[in-house]
Amino acid sequence: MVDWDEGRWLHPPVRVERTDDGGLLVEPGAESDLWRHTGYGFVHDDGSALLAGFPVDTAVEVTFVLDYTAQFDQAGVLVRVDERNWVKAGVEISDGLPQVGAVVTREVSDWSVAPVPDWSGHEVTVRVSRDGDALTVRARTAGTPWRLVRLAPLAPDVVALAGPFCCSPSRGGLTVRFTGWRQGPADPALHPTD
Repeated sequence: MVDWDEGRWLHPPVRVERTDDGGLLVEPGAESDLWRHTGYGFVHDDGSALLAGFPVDTAVEVTFVLDYTAQFDQAGVLVRVDERNWVKAGVEISDGLPQVGAVVTREVSDWSVAPVPDWSGHEVTVRVSRDGDALTVRARTAGTPWRLVRLAPLAPDVVALAGPFCCSPSRGGLTVRFTGWRQGPADPALHPTD
């Protein structure tokens, strides 16, 4: 486990509170988001993220409780190079459903999602593995297999940070319960053979 104190806040949240079981409650700013241009025509770079170094050949996992329900509420993992180059991956509420997905931003943002209504009320883990020139994003709920969410490019010589993030683009008052933050070795293969 990574101690919450090992990270540094990008855009500190409105409220941070440790729980008795070692978790972290985070309330991001009202109408906060991470997005650049595409489709919506705006740039937002004010989402809250707790970041630490993310070298090549390592992976980061973040676990949180999926108990939020408002449009565009989101939590997961942010991998950040700078304000124009980053990846966020996790679960976002869109059109009334929780959706697992990722936004890959290289000057402009893209977005991919898949509905996961059965994940509501469960602990979700998002894992981003950095191997060579690629980020491999996977997600799951406890006791279920990893689901491949995205394969995205990231040059091996680029300095990046990664850790838990949350945003609340359509409101204020979201509180996300993060229950774990882990770092370890990168996944040995894109496609498991077991």
